[in-house]
Amino acid sequence: MSGPDVNLILRSTRVVTPEGTRPAAVAVAGGTIDAVLPYDTGTPVGARLEDFGDDVLLPGLVDTHVHVNDPGRTEWEGFYTATRAAAAGGITTLLDMPLNSLPPTTTVEHLRIKQQVAAPKAHVDTGFWGGAVPSNVKDLRPLYEAGVFGFKCFLSPSGVEEFPELDQEQLARSMAEIAGFGGLLIVHAEDPHHLAEAPQRSGPAYADFLASRPRDAENTAIEGLIAHAKRLNARVHVLHLSSGDALPLIAAAKREGVRVTVESCPHFLTLTAEEVPDGATEFKCCPPIREAANQDALWAGLADGTIDCIVSDHSPCTTDLKTPDFASAWGGISSLQLGLPAIWTEARRRGHSLDEVARWMSAAPAALAGLTRKGAIEAGRDADFAVLAPDATFTVDPAELFHRNQVTAYAGKTLHGVVRSSWLRGVRIASEGVLAEAAGRLLQRDR
Repeated sequence: MSGPDVNLILRSTRVVTPEGTRPAAVAVAGGTIDAVLPYDTGTPVGARLEDFGDDVLLPGLVDTHVHVNDPGRTEWEGFYTATRAAAAGGITTLLDMPLNSLPPTTTVEHLRIKQQVAAPKAHVDTGFWGGAVPSNVKDLRPLYEAGVFGFKCFLSPSGVEEFPELDQEQLARSMAEIAGFGGLLIVHAEDPHHLAEAPQRSGPAYADFLASRPRDAENTAIEGLIAHAKRLNARVHVLHLSSGDALPLIAAAKREGVRVTVESCPHFLTLTAEEVPDGATEFKCCPPIREAANQDALWAGLADGTIDCIVSDHSPCTTDLKTPDFASAWGGISSLQLGLPAIWTEARRRGHSLDEVARWMSAAPAALAGLTRKGAIEAGRDADFAVLAPDATFTVDPAELFHRNQVTAYAGKTLHGVVRSSWLRGVRIASEGVLAEAAGRLLQRDR
C-alpha cells in the first residue's frame, strides 16, 4: 500500500524495476518513490495519475562522465545547455568532470566557484569530480570532505595545460592518499610512452589517427593501474574503455579481488572505425573509436560484467576546433542527449533488453558514485524517471540538440527509442522536446 502523502501515480504496462520489467503503478510522495504497486492499484484521493500506456518507465539515467566546461570555456558548453540536453535525453543526474573548466576543480576554492556557477543553471541534479594533478596531493582530502565524488587523473597529456598528467610515481602518491580516506580514483588510462612511440601523422585520414592511439597504450596503462591498486588496496575506475584487448586483464583483476571498475561509452559501442569518413573529426576522441571486431569484444565485456557501466564522456567544443585534420582537431564526442537511443538501438540489435540498459546506464553509474537515492525504481529512491517509446524511431538532426555547439557524430543516423519525458524528484523536466525551468540540485557525496 502507498502512504498517505502520495501526490502522484505514474503507471505503465512496462516499468523497469530491479526485479525486472512489469506492469506497475509507481507512487510518489514528496519527490521520493513511496511504493511500486500493482498496475491496477487505484489512485489515492488528491493524487494525480500519469498513464504512459505501453511506453517504458525507466529509472532516470545517471551520467558520471560529462565535461560541462563551465566556467571558463562556456563557448564550448555550459551548465544551462548541458543539463537541458541531459534532461531531453532521459538523464536526470550527471557528474561534471574537473576539466576543461577554468579553473579546474583541483582545490576547494575552485570547487566553490564551479558550484556557484552551476546552482542557478542546473536542469538536472549535478555533482562534481575533483582532479588529481601533480601539485595538489595536499588538496585531495579537503576536496573529498567538501563533497566531490572522487578524483580524476590522466596518465597521458589531457589536452589542456592547466590539468597536467601524473607520472607513475605521482599516480602512486595520489592513489595512496585517496585510498587513505576511502576515496575513488578515476583514470584516463593511456600510456604516454606507447603514444610517443606510435606514428604521428597530420591530415584528414582516420586510419592515421587510429594508428597514433594504439590499443597497447590503453592495455599497458590499465595493467600498471591495476598493479598499483592491488598493492595499495585502492579503489580505481577505468574511464572510457575502448580497447577490447584489456578485458581479460580487467576480468582477472576483478576475480583476484582488486577493486577496479570500468566504463565504456556510446561512441565505442555504436560507432566503428570503418564508418568514419576522412576529415570527419566530429568522430575524434581519445582513446579512439576502434574497429567493429573490437566493438564486439566490448559488448561481450558488458554482457559478462567485466564492463560495469555506460556513460557519455560528453566532451564538446566550438565548431571551429573540429578542423578536418585529425591530428590538430579537438578530441571529444558530443552525445549527451543521444546516449540512450544510441545504446538502445545497438543493444536491441544484439538481443539485449532495456533491463540491461537501465543497469548499465542508471544503476551501475549510481553505484559507482555512491548515489544511493538514484539508479532504480524502488521505494526510498528519488522519483527520477525517463519515459521511452522503445519502438519509435527518429533521425538525428543536430539543429534539434540542446547542447551548445550542435556538432555530433550521430548526425543523420536513424535511432530507435524516443524519450517522451523526463522526471526529476516527481517533477516533469522535459516533455516531447520541451524543457521546464531549471529544477536541478547540486549533489554532494553521501557521507
